[in-house]
Amino acid sequence: MDKNQARLRRARQTRLKIRELGVNRLTVFRSSQHIYANITASDGSKVLVAASTLEADVRAELAGATGKGGNANAAKLIGKRIAEKALQAGIDSVAFDRGGYRYHGRVRALADAAREAGLKF
Repeated sequence: MDKNQARLRRARQTRLKIRELGVNRLTVFRSSQHIYANITASDGSKVLVAASTLEADVRAELAGATGKGGNANAAKLIGKRIAEKALQAGIDSVAFDRGGYRYHGRVRALADAAREAGLKF
């Protein structure tokens, strides 16, 4: 079992529990250069809101920063953006799906920023 398979195995347990709860979920994916956040419908049928460091507005804001999309500052920005978009769409509470990643570093920064911007998990 390689590293990615182990992460997906850990993520499967979280996703099963969230499906039992029947709430929208905030999913995080991180790569070495970017971070992505999606809010998915409770039945998993479609993405309701999305934000990532690939968006033009975010890239312009991070243009002068070192590390660009692959650091905690970028994750904070994405957390704030996903919360703002979710509140505009009428979503105020979600379940946090960290995707098998440890709740540390960029994942934690994104979650904390989303909470500060008004999203409840």
